[in-house]
Amino acid sequence: MKDRQTTKDRILDAAEEIMLEKSFHSVGLKQILTVAKVPKGSFYHYFESKEKFGTEMIKHYMDQACENKRQMLICKDNESDPLKRLFIYLDGSIDYIQSTAGTFPCLALKLASEVSDLSEYMRKELAQGFEDWISIFCEVLEEAVAANQLPANFNCASEAQLIHDLMSGAIQRAVINRSVEPVRNAVEHTKSSISSMMIE
Repeated sequence: MKDRQTTKDRILDAAEEIMLEKSFHSVGLKQILTVAKVPKGSFYHYFESKEKFGTEMIKHYMDQACENKRQMLICKDNESDPLKRLFIYLDGSIDYIQSTAGTFPCLALKLASEVSDLSEYMRKELAQGFEDWISIFCEVLEEAVAANQLPANFNCASEAQLIHDLMSGAIQRAVINRSVEPVRNAVEHTKSSISSMMIE
């Protein structure tokens, strides 16, 4: 069972790397399996179709990204102050965008418009993944409220959605413009907005 899971993850990891450079439609199974060093017959052992494969790939990617976000934003080993954790995460996104040299840094955002009309299964997996990401932003903001950094009536759920949507749009513009400025502006706006609500 462990061997089967390892092989499956290898296929998914290989596909994620390739599709960050290309697209879901343009990548063939042969290319993925060659990179993963897996025989062609193995693909249908793990996935019923390319659509089911795409759905599992999105879930695999979203789960990993969710865990990374949770480690950075919720783990108190990094920084005890929840808003500092959030601001460090946001500042880090600027550096990360710069390091990707104008390519899409996020597979979920890259595939969102491409596969949402292609497959309802894939669309639902993306939607759930984004909701999970938003819930992590919400959790760190709720922690800030509990720590009396933000007022008790601060709308954490609404602010979490705004952070996610603003950053998502900024990342898309950064890729299109080949410039980190949209992300930098989004980060500064978010930090300024939250800071203005902080309890002195």
